[in-house]
Amino acid sequence: MSDAKVDLGRHLFYDTRLSGNGTQSCSSCHQQALAFTEGRGRAVGSTGQVHPRGSMSLVNVAYAAVLTWGNPSVKRLEEQALVPMFGEQPIELGLLQRLRAEPRYQPLFEQAFGAGPDLYSVEHVTQALASFERSIISASSPYDRYHNDRLETAISPAARRGEVLYFSQPLSCFRCHGGFAFSGAVDFEGRRETEVEFHNTGLYNLAGALSYPTPNTGIYEITRRPEDVGKFKAPTLRNIGVTAPYMHDGSVATLEDALAHYAAGGRTIADGPNRGNGHDNPGKSPTVRGFPLSVEQRDDLIAFLRALTDEELLHDPRLSNPWKRGSSAH
Repeated sequence: MSDAKVDLGRHLFYDTRLSGNGTQSCSSCHQQALAFTEGRGRAVGSTGQVHPRGSMSLVNVAYAAVLTWGNPSVKRLEEQALVPMFGEQPIELGLLQRLRAEPRYQPLFEQAFGAGPDLYSVEHVTQALASFERSIISASSPYDRYHNDRLETAISPAARRGEVLYFSQPLSCFRCHGGFAFSGAVDFEGRRETEVEFHNTGLYNLAGALSYPTPNTGIYEITRRPEDVGKFKAPTLRNIGVTAPYMHDGSVATLEDALAHYAAGGRTIADGPNRGNGHDNPGKSPTVRGFPLSVEQRDDLIAFLRALTDEELLHDPRLSNPWKRGSSAH
């Protein structure tokens, strides 16, 4: 990490030259105003091909122990960056041949990596992108100001009641979305070794060998173990108020719908190709048991979740598009 690498990575992150047809950048699927998500249930690549899953938030991704919805093996940002640049399922971004032609890059690459014959290598591009992504830190939400700055007025009484519910045993939201990142397992220097968990939340329960619709069968796609069908990463709940729709495939539209799903202990789909009662999914995680939730409690819990929105992050000029006139340099 260095300021120069972060600055270069920021330029690359917002550069449509990385896509094969020059129409999309990393920011096309990870928009700052949406906490570096896309606002779609399923991402769309530069060719118009639809990805089976939505774009995960990059907020606090520096601490993520794993990086994708359903691949336990992808753990480094440098490695993950190669997937959209050279991936074929779907073809999202493209090769990097256009970078040399942009005069703004020569000093940026030299400041980040020094002069040399291999300045424009894929390794340097992924290192710079990863450096910028690691700088996307969310820690200034009303919730943070309430707890860290001891500002009593930072969150509402409803949000305080919602926090109590969130950490209560009947709801146990914290068991999957815990710690400072409000997510699954995190990684940092000196951390206690913890297992990375993936969860089947009873979102589907199709009849037949696979209870989740293909190709979104969770880490089963990698492990091929029947017990892994429907298991996905628990994403961060920071900034959850601006990252709808929810779940790996965007099939839950609102926070109210998401809470109804968990309160029922699984989603029931009455008809259509995905019909089934998710509550009865045999592979469902034991923490998704369901719980009683009144309308008032639901509203309190949503007030708490909205208190995790970091407006500073959403408007920080250091994370904005540097190619736009008037943007602040990192």
